[in-house]
Amino acid sequence: MDMVGRLPGLLLRLEGAAVLAGSLALYFDQDFGWLALVVLVLAPDLTMIAYAAGPRVGAVAYDIAHTEALPVALGVVGVLATETRPVQLALIWLAHIGADRLLGYGLKYPSAFGDTHLQRV
Repeated sequence: MDMVGRLPGLLLRLEGAAVLAGSLALYFDQDFGWLALVVLVLAPDLTMIAYAAGPRVGAVAYDIAHTEALPVALGVVGVLATETRPVQLALIWLAHIGADRLLGYGLKYPSAFGDTHLQRV
């Protein structure tokens, strides 16, 4: 595959790197501690347990936890309410999603766990 054919996947990984770097920069700018980051950064992957109920249920649970809409909404709520905890959790969540995209992990299709939007690009 030529460079143009690989460009969408490359751009999605670059976008993941930007989300990861941006969320970590904001996280440490707010002086949030390392401990919460280390403990919670893999929490969205707990949704993989839903695959025990089948690939359709698993894909839905995984995708809900791995889309940027929810952590962005949580962060906005935290900013508007001037509460730091929701902002901290949102930044950890976004860092996880950014790292996943950078590493090539995408949203899941119900056909199989390894069948993701990044593999179809």
